[in-house]
Amino acid sequence: MRKIIFIIICQLIIFKVFGQKTNLAASQSIAENYFGVEIVDEYRNLEDLKNPQTIDWMKSQTNYSNSVLNKIPLRDYYMQKRMEFDKRQGYSISNLKITDNDKYFYLKRNANEKIAKLYHKHGFFGKEELLYDPTNYRSSEQNHSFIINYISPSWNGNKIAISITEKGKELSDIIIMDVKTSYIHPEVIKNVAPATLDGVKWLDDNSGFFFVSFSTIDSSSPDFYKNTKTVLYKIGDNPDVKLDVFSSQNNPELNITEDQFPMILDFDLNDEYYLGMLVDLGFYRKTFIIKKKDLLAGKKNWKLLSEPDDKVKNLELVKGNGVFLSSYNTYFNKLCKVDLNKPDFKNAIVLVPEKKNEIIKSFRITKDGIYYTTTKNGIEAKLYLYSHGKDNFIKLPYQSGNIDLESKGENYSDIWITCSGWANDRQRFKYDPKNNTFKPENLVPLIEYPEFRDIIAKELIVKARDGEEIPLSLIYNKNIKMNGKNPLLVESYGSYGVSYNPYFAKSYLLWANQGGIMAIAHVRGGGEKGEKWRLGGYKETKSNSWKDLIDCTEYLIKENYTSKDKVAIWGGSAGGITVGRAMTERPDLFKVVIAEVGVMNPLRDEVTPNAQPKEFGTVKDPKEFKILLEMDSYHHIKKGVKYPATYITGGINDDRVIVWEPVKFAAKLMANDASSNPILLKIDFDGGHGANIPTNQFYSNLSDIFAFAFWQLGHPDYQPKNTKD
Repeated sequence: MRKIIFIIICQLIIFKVFGQKTNLAASQSIAENYFGVEIVDEYRNLEDLKNPQTIDWMKSQTNYSNSVLNKIPLRDYYMQKRMEFDKRQGYSISNLKITDNDKYFYLKRNANEKIAKLYHKHGFFGKEELLYDPTNYRSSEQNHSFIINYISPSWNGNKIAISITEKGKELSDIIIMDVKTSYIHPEVIKNVAPATLDGVKWLDDNSGFFFVSFSTIDSSSPDFYKNTKTVLYKIGDNPDVKLDVFSSQNNPELNITEDQFPMILDFDLNDEYYLGMLVDLGFYRKTFIIKKKDLLAGKKNWKLLSEPDDKVKNLELVKGNGVFLSSYNTYFNKLCKVDLNKPDFKNAIVLVPEKKNEIIKSFRITKDGIYYTTTKNGIEAKLYLYSHGKDNFIKLPYQSGNIDLESKGENYSDIWITCSGWANDRQRFKYDPKNNTFKPENLVPLIEYPEFRDIIAKELIVKARDGEEIPLSLIYNKNIKMNGKNPLLVESYGSYGVSYNPYFAKSYLLWANQGGIMAIAHVRGGGEKGEKWRLGGYKETKSNSWKDLIDCTEYLIKENYTSKDKVAIWGGSAGGITVGRAMTERPDLFKVVIAEVGVMNPLRDEVTPNAQPKEFGTVKDPKEFKILLEMDSYHHIKKGVKYPATYITGGINDDRVIVWEPVKFAAKLMANDASSNPILLKIDFDGGHGANIPTNQFYSNLSDIFAFAFWQLGHPDYQPKNTKD
């Protein structure tokens, strides 16, 4: 029951920032009553992205922000340095796929190129061949820029599905190529998202594949992500006529809800079954199983395999058993197996019990056993092999913060380990279990970075206000003095159980090389310390995410790493909740806030296509409404408060965080802030959520973030001349 009151307040107020003028947004307030609580939304009008006035204001703010950023002497420093590093390395490789017959497919970008192209070779030492250049896609059309964002070769490597998307967008087209002849089939599958919706799964005979299909092609529709289905496409068929094999419409007896994504998971050629999962934002999902021959014969006899309360993760089928990670009766993970003929996940056979202070993170099944990785606090990784009933620790070539595993499957011994850390570049090794040796098989050259030789990583534990221990990673030059004067940039996220694992982030190292301290606060809501850690920043406990960030910042100030006027915090996407609420709760604690395509107005999320009620809550429930209101940074902005310098970004094509969330936040902040600190709003009118953009644009966006932070934190090299900040 809602009472809606329209109050039109048109305002065009001019004020000075950075010696120039900008205008406030027109305001159209709407008051709504939620369970007896009246909520006033002052900038509801900015949700209308078809209103020319809204678009004009976004453009004027973007132009203004660029004019301000252009006055920072080293605005492009990070972009230039990253491009310099690329030239030093020569090329980069991503999306590596290896078939059972040892064919390598990958995307490669040379240092002088903005986008990657598809390459292929037979074996690690094979001759490299260019397969496809995305600039050739729809080349007759003007003003289009395409990139490849996903590839999937067939089992025998004779065909490959290529997902191509326009710059900044997530929806893509799939084309199919015959590898030997480079023939592109004329049929194009449009309006799909394999890069984000679990990819393409080829049939055993390589004649077609499964993928997730949308029920509507209008990506702006609130129903866009509802009632999706897994379909089967046979090569050569009309791409508009696909066989529905797993959906609420095709399988009404499975009670699939409109917000669940029915997906067929990865499988091996010799598997007897297909495994289906109802993917949603719940941490544990319902799974079903069906014999391959039954599904391909048109039968619909999916059988229930596991329920969410079984707490099953990473389920794989092997030789009549299901191997999986279980969190049943523990906040940690156990490596287990279950008989598929009599599946009892709550009483499964435990292969590897939960480990003290280590979370089992991932595993791969090979001919020699089950390789699995663990992590401690999300930042210290280890490798093990479970074989013949024994659990064997494998010493890595060097201490790593993160490990990625690749294998060919249960019938092969091949296993590759990729290690990385805050100060160690990614290195890929092939492991020989017979000799217990690691052979380097890097697809890109390893290069030296002498400028980073004095950069170190330090792991701390910070006691939060409630006694919880928060992992905190620091990256800095070992020669700096801890005198309270160091520029500090703290990045945090804290949602969906996602861990902030160490990786070789050259931008972090550049920040440290210029005298700054880079910090990563592993706040609650992430997965660094298991299921308990995720639940510690989830819905009614979500406030722990931003309070942990506050506690980590106060600790670093207390320990003289930095001071209040030297602190910047940075969060993207759902991390916008963390930094936005830290800012609105403690505006005195931070000098700079960076909200990158951030969730700033979650109270309104449910009107968007990508609503997240299972992670954050729903306004339809009185308890969860209050939870959403508490985490809503937009509604916590207060009149007359002195807020930090703020840099806010959004993408016009963003389907995950609709651009009006950061836009509304910026508009209200500008109208209510009592400080003289700059508030910049920059909208990418070609981009989306930050992915699927040319590399130089990605570097440029990062460069703006670091330049803005260093400018406002007082770094002498970033101060505009003859201008007061």
